[in-house]
Amino acid sequence: MIESLIMDLAYILVLGAIVSLLFKWIKQPVVLGYIVAGFLASPNFEPLPSLAHADNIDFWAEIGIVVLLFSLGLEFSFKKLLSCGSSAIVTCLVCIIGMMMTGFSIGHLLGFSHINSIFLGGMISMSSTTIILKALTDLGLRHKRFASQVFGVLIVEDLFAVLMMVILSSVAVGNVEGGEMVYAVAKLCFFLIIWFLVGTYLLPSFLNGVRKFLNEETLLVLSMALCLGMAVCAVECGFSLALGAFVMGSILAGTNYAERIEHVVAPVKNLFGAVFFISVGMMVNPQVIMEYWQPILLLSAAVVVGMILFGTAGMLLSGQTLEVAIQSGFTLTQIGEFSFIIASLGMSLGVLDPTIYPIVVAVSVITTFTTPIFIKCADPVYRIVERHLPRRLRWLVDRYSESASNTSEVRALWTSVLKRYAWRVVLYSVVLVAIALIFRMYVHPIICDLLPGFWGRLVCCVVTLAVMSPFLLGLSAPTSKKFERARLIEANARFDAPLLCMTVFRLLICMGFVIYVIGLHFGLGFGVLFGITGFILWVIFASRSLRHRLIHIENKFLNNLNERELRRTGANNNLVSDMHMAFGTVGYDCPFIGDRLCISNVGSTYGVNVASIMRGGRVIPVPGPDERLFPGDVVGIIGTEESIIKVMPLIEAGTEESNDSGSGEDVGFKSMQLSENSPLLGKTLSSANLRGKHHLLVVAIQRGRDFVELTPTQRFALGDVVWYVGQPSVAKTLI
Repeated sequence: MIESLIMDLAYILVLGAIVSLLFKWIKQPVVLGYIVAGFLASPNFEPLPSLAHADNIDFWAEIGIVVLLFSLGLEFSFKKLLSCGSSAIVTCLVCIIGMMMTGFSIGHLLGFSHINSIFLGGMISMSSTTIILKALTDLGLRHKRFASQVFGVLIVEDLFAVLMMVILSSVAVGNVEGGEMVYAVAKLCFFLIIWFLVGTYLLPSFLNGVRKFLNEETLLVLSMALCLGMAVCAVECGFSLALGAFVMGSILAGTNYAERIEHVVAPVKNLFGAVFFISVGMMVNPQVIMEYWQPILLLSAAVVVGMILFGTAGMLLSGQTLEVAIQSGFTLTQIGEFSFIIASLGMSLGVLDPTIYPIVVAVSVITTFTTPIFIKCADPVYRIVERHLPRRLRWLVDRYSESASNTSEVRALWTSVLKRYAWRVVLYSVVLVAIALIFRMYVHPIICDLLPGFWGRLVCCVVTLAVMSPFLLGLSAPTSKKFERARLIEANARFDAPLLCMTVFRLLICMGFVIYVIGLHFGLGFGVLFGITGFILWVIFASRSLRHRLIHIENKFLNNLNERELRRTGANNNLVSDMHMAFGTVGYDCPFIGDRLCISNVGSTYGVNVASIMRGGRVIPVPGPDERLFPGDVVGIIGTEESIIKVMPLIEAGTEESNDSGSGEDVGFKSMQLSENSPLLGKTLSSANLRGKHHLLVVAIQRGRDFVELTPTQRFALGDVVWYVGQPSVAKTLI
């Protein structure tokens, strides 16, 4: 058994390596290469030997799904979800609902069963993060405005995909009644919030406590332990392994160690991810594709047209401009990894028709190849639409976009207050429900066995309320801040009635929890009488120390939630007095790149000190005066808050700007060695004018083992290694 397992794994990895190298050579996505390798290894391709035991690959593919979802979670993070805004959420909802209905209709049109049509709708409603990222990178469009909107949609889609997997699982096993569906979704939300709260509160503190032991080996072992541990926990709670892995990845994504974890987990993800996509390719049956070529073309057209229409409509509804909306819609025109995962879920549950799997794979392959084409078509289509769109309709679109982007100060204040109110009510309520359930199911029986009768019930009631008390106080505390109330009064925003209603609602929820706990042990009438009285007295006389403790808990949670952002800005890294330590990524337009620290005048001009430089996987602590800054370096700087705010935009300049050179090739930081035929030989930096003529930025010139000083009169010499920022194809003409 073990020998056949290793033999099968070796065979598919050899095929995967060969085919992926070929696809790299022809500049196609490696994912497609893995699918082709899986087809070659399957019994459907007779010229090559097939696997001895195809079931062996299912085991590795299951691990691949877990690691892939964990890696997607590391790129997801709840912090990113909160920062996506309404635009991504609205567009995602429009796309998913529209494509689900489209897929369901096409499924019935093709004669598929009800459950197969539902799964088909789910599979064609998910755009591919991997393919879009690859296409935008190859076309040099990752820093365009529409790209950030598309990435926001993909982040929200990841969460909806996880939710969809839970719903589809319930549908597949027959729980299609409204009550069962609501219960499944509510159960998912409950456990997601509990895991998120506990993980965010405990994990960053734990990782910081053991940071001196975290080299690459221990960090990899710890990360995979957390991933698989949460996966097992999810199964125990009635969910899938993949869901637990995704949640743990999203929790770790908000910590300071997210980048390092991504780095050490990447080889594991690449290995098992390859096995998963190879297993997808093994499901491809050429006979099925030849037989169902019409449904394949129909579904491919439905994905392209549907994503363009629904993506564009969603962006317009969310207040984006017509140009951004069309560009976003044309970018979402494919399906990918989540479609395969949903298909695998249907196959594992035994409800998906085996012929649908190769059809979906074929649709994915077609739409993957057409994605770059449609991205390039977005701008010409926008110009055509703009030219032929009726003037009044264009005015309405522009007016709607402008009104959606402009928010008054009062409206912004109300949004902030209501958002904080909703989050506090939801989070504290979920924590209180969890405490009540734990005490009812586990603590209450133990106490009643030790102290039967009245005294046991009394002790259990008192202990439960004591554990709940900090969270009850937090739920009953005001959510609006003093300056917000004062500003609303100045703006005559009529804030009294809404805030009063919000306060009454929160107090009613708190009293409901107290009444429930007392009523559970002594009856409902006794609970109402003593619950209301006791809660009012407790709110009035709640100790100041308890309030301070609650504030400490909230601050620690918020600091852990925003740990990466606080590290970047240095807001929470107080050293002495007003000194902070912040981290920033050196951008391509940073004025200091290529200069030695001693001549860049960063310290004397801006009042900061460079404390560390992280370049790739290497950290340079307390760099010396001869160290140089290069694009992509993560620089740790120490200074006052004012000095950090002043210098950080300069350090990060160019990290988010668009590449408007027009050639479609991405900009990189590379080097070239000048040969005897180079047109630069003998020219000075000033006369060569590489920045103006060729859009190349010279960062450093290495002559032998030393770097020469960059001055306008410095001449290029034979054998110089020139480090530059720009497009490699342009630089080749100068070598």
